Amino acid sequence: MIHYYFNEEHQLIRKTARDFVENDIKPFIEQWEEAGGYPRELFEQIAELGFFGLKFPEEYGGSGPDYLAELIWIEELSRCASGGVTGGLGAHSQIALPPIGKFGDDELKHRFLAPGIDGKKIGALAITEPDNGSDVANIKTRAEKEKDYYIVNGGKTFITNALHCDFAVVAVKTDKEAKHKGISLLVIEKNTPGFSTGQKMDKLGWRASDTSELYFEDCKVPQENLIGKENKGFYYIMQNFQWERIVMALYSVVHAQLAVETALEYSRQREQFGRKIGDFQVIRHYLADMATEVEAARQLTYYAFLRFMKDEDSIKEAAMAKLQAGRVAQQVIDYALQIHGGNGYMMEYPVQRLWRDERLSTIGGGTSEILKEIISGQVQKNYQK
Repeated sequence: MIHYYFNEEHQLIRKTARDFVENDIKPFIEQWEEAGGYPRELFEQIAELGFFGLKFPEEYGGSGPDYLAELIWIEELSRCASGGVTGGLGAHSQIALPPIGKFGDDELKHRFLAPGIDGKKIGALAITEPDNGSDVANIKTRAEKEKDYYIVNGGKTFITNALHCDFAVVAVKTDKEAKHKGISLLVIEKNTPGFSTGQKMDKLGWRASDTSELYFEDCKVPQENLIGKENKGFYYIMQNFQWERIVMALYSVVHAQLAVETALEYSRQREQFGRKIGDFQVIRHYLADMATEVEAARQLTYYAFLRFMKDEDSIKEAAMAKLQAGRVAQQVIDYALQIHGGNGYMMEYPVQRLWRDERLSTIGGGTSEILKEIISGQVQKNYQK
């Protein structure tokens, strides 16, 4: 941990967050995983503790901006060891609310950010489309101006919180000829006529979160629901991606740390050939490699986080952190499952859920292949300077 950055108040926030996760989330994880969702009241519980407002100004119900407090909350929430719970709550507070908070006008913030911080409205971010995953510039959802409204037609897929959101921050084409320079962000409320959702998707991991499609058929959206300026949405998305990738890297680091802890505990209990398996050199060396890789990924992620917090360009660092943390977590969790042997393959052992959930880390929020392209481009640009 980067303790020298944390003050006494931060330590109190960590204790409050850890106690809440231990008492009000972890005991229900298996139930929520089985049910494929968690109660809406969880949003309000978290809001009452102030955890949705740590990075937002007081005038909208926040207590910040304090990004170090936000880091603490992300880490402690991730220790619930359910990618679905963490990802669903994060989709609301970490990727749907930030574009409104950073680029929306005062009215938009009071209408959507404030109730989002208060847990009264749940948000989703809708960018991905069936034919355009990583290719954000070529989205096909259209928004055409008609008097004081935009008429929106199109569809989105793989949207976390799609079924339970009250509003979605939607990437739309407002200039079909301009490619990435013709994208805008609109807040579309779920009760808008023509807004509909598909069936809940059956996923390998993140079982406790709802994921589905969103459909827009002649949705009449007021022009005041535009976030920032028209045709600037691509730039807002790219800035938001930096934060999303750092958050996902933090998820991965914590999940990898949990895998180390789980494997260590299991190795101290499991006996083979008359000895605890943790006494065998091969297991000790597994654990040594796992702990080392996790710490290296943590420090890279913290570095990216601190650059972002200081409002420094962190495109390269955020991509590096997500790339490295994701692949480290997958490898470390795989080692942990191997240490569990046949038990690791059984659903009753939590390591299998870590293994399934973490597989998304090199896909969602920018695939590893896309991240390598971003990093390569940044490295070459810096070299040319």
